[in-house]
Amino acid sequence: MSKPHIPLDELRAQVAACHRCPLADGRTQTVFGVGDPEARVLIVGEAPGKNEDLQGEPFVGAAGKYLDELLAIAGLTRGDVFIANVLKCRPPGNRDPRPEEIELCTPFLREQTRTIDPEFIVTLGNFSTKFILKTEVGITRLHGTLQRAGRFKVFPIFHPAAALYDSKKREALENDFATLGELLGTRPPAAAQPTA
Repeated sequence: MSKPHIPLDELRAQVAACHRCPLADGRTQTVFGVGDPEARVLIVGEAPGKNEDLQGEPFVGAAGKYLDELLAIAGLTRGDVFIANVLKCRPPGNRDPRPEEIELCTPFLREQTRTIDPEFIVTLGNFSTKFILKTEVGITRLHGTLQRAGRFKVFPIFHPAAALYDSKKREALENDFATLGELLGTRPPAAAQPTA
């Protein structure tokens, strides 16, 4: 089945649904969907931070630079993927969203997966992994293991921001992105990698 050809601006309008969401009043989430609508890989991040909201782009700053390095390990660039940020509202007091709040976000993310129709969904961090897989099992146990959500292959990975302060997570992230590249065929298997 061929993917629908929708102009990216129209796609963004479809999935940047914060202004239609009753939770969005007074909240800051604005970034939703950027990249190649024909991408084989949909990357689902956490909620965008203040800089992302201000600049209208996901993954800016240190975590963004590191994501670019990680994508390169997998043999990818941002032009090869579509990045969606989960609408994780930041209520007063910055408490975690309640299950019923998360449920309101689900149709908008589902719309993205249907429109992009990716081969792989990469979930970055605990929130997006639980959101996509509908599980309470954390990222520490699931990272780097291929999972299934309906017809989609899901590959959970630590969030790049977590590795900025934790060298163990950095090693895990880089290994997992290498594995992702092998699964996609954008990077040769480890045995075929040149040795230093």
